[in-house]
Amino acid sequence: MKNIVFATSNKDKVREIKEMIAGKNVDVYSLKDIGFDEDVEETGTTFTENAVIKAKAVADYILKNKPEYKDTIVLADDSGLEIDYYDKAPGIYSHRWLGECSYPQAMQDVIDDMKDVPDEKRTCRFVCSMAAIVLPDEVITSLETCEGIVNREIIGENGFGYDPFFYKPEFGCTTAQMTPEQKNEISHRGKALRSILAKLDDYLK
Repeated sequence: MKNIVFATSNKDKVREIKEMIAGKNVDVYSLKDIGFDEDVEETGTTFTENAVIKAKAVADYILKNKPEYKDTIVLADDSGLEIDYYDKAPGIYSHRWLGECSYPQAMQDVIDDMKDVPDEKRTCRFVCSMAAIVLPDEVITSLETCEGIVNREIIGENGFGYDPFFYKPEFGCTTAQMTPEQKNEISHRGKALRSILAKLDDYLK
């Protein structure tokens, strides 16, 4: 039996990866499961650098404190929103953009600021980098995106973060209006997770 430790305390992320590796001889654990409660400082300048920093921090913790988790793969991700009108900001600063305001207020501020910007210049994308460390130190990464445009209003109750104003023209809705299954199929995080798991297939057999 092999282990995957996902560098998150988010139950939905853990559930998602469990669904994607169903049928494999693998157990999935969260940071809470292994007792990891350190604040990892994300000092990287790219999504991939930050994902690797988080994965390495958890891998080091396991090697020093959890010898029972042998044959372990550590997964970590870093994700965010790039808006072309703002030269790809907020990027890696997506979670703390525009100060301490809430996501709804941040989205409304952008919508108000871009009220006269035509659709062809409202392009944006979600970006997700996934990093895996096969203990003790082999690093594998994957980077995926989901393209869209900044919507002119906040719509939808599903999802989280910037989903309610991330519009997918080919679907005619925001990602916050999609079902979880629809979103996972096309999302940056879903694609990055499928890509990294494909690269790890030999390790998970």
